[in-house]
Amino acid sequence: MHEQVHHESIGLIPQLILLFPFLIGFIIYFLAIVISHQKQRTWPVYRTLFWVTGSTFAMIAVAGPLAERAHLDFTIHMLVHLLLGMLAPLLMVLAAPITLIVRALPVQHAKLLTKWLRSRFVHIISDSIVASILNIGGLWLLYTTDLFTAMHENMILYVVIHLHVFLAGYLFTISIIYIEPTAHRKSYLYRSIIMVLALAGHGILAKYMYANPPIGVPSYQAEIGSMLMYYGGDLVDLIIIFILCSQWYKETRTCVALKTEAKKVFLD
Repeated sequence: MHEQVHHESIGLIPQLILLFPFLIGFIIYFLAIVISHQKQRTWPVYRTLFWVTGSTFAMIAVAGPLAERAHLDFTIHMLVHLLLGMLAPLLMVLAAPITLIVRALPVQHAKLLTKWLRSRFVHIISDSIVASILNIGGLWLLYTTDLFTAMHENMILYVVIHLHVFLAGYLFTISIIYIEPTAHRKSYLYRSIIMVLALAGHGILAKYMYANPPIGVPSYQAEIGSMLMYYGGDLVDLIIIFILCSQWYKETRTCVALKTEAKKVFLD
């Protein structure tokens, strides 16, 4: 049995610190669209909608009434986790921000960005295994140690953990589904296996918290929050799996069509 720990209000400063990068990203994305249009290169409206929706979910999760309640209620905290660490990253990945920025940048700067994206550092952190450890492993560390309680008592730790949740979720998403050109591509089989293992790790953690609430979290909140994490996480993961399988199917069908065409040309 865990006694409920009452935390003080999160305060305005941490909310503003967390809100700032998403506001900047929001502005940069639309500036890039304007520059791209000036270069006579249109940008799909649906990708813009993905960015607006994803950024909105992220901002709602880190600042405002929901963020305040999440500081006091584990169920709401878990809703914030789903928005900030899973749904917002997925939507923002689908918005293809890197492709847009490369279009908008001058050629020299675009080449520098492309070179950095091909670097060994990006290769390592964008690998599905590394991204999964940062994402799922980070959640295990947060909810099975006293880190969860410490987060609510230390402003710097609070900000760092929330940024980690978003960035780890974003890295994991781009490591599984390739929406933009990727220099370090992994096979579909490799990514599928990692996806299944990560999904299992996320689900097992949710079940573990149902029976073993984090320190300071009352049982009834842990039960509801764990179910929200389990079923809500599965829903987002299902979308990622659908996209991955669709990409795999399209690429396989294209390869088969090319081989068939090549065979016909050879026979003729």
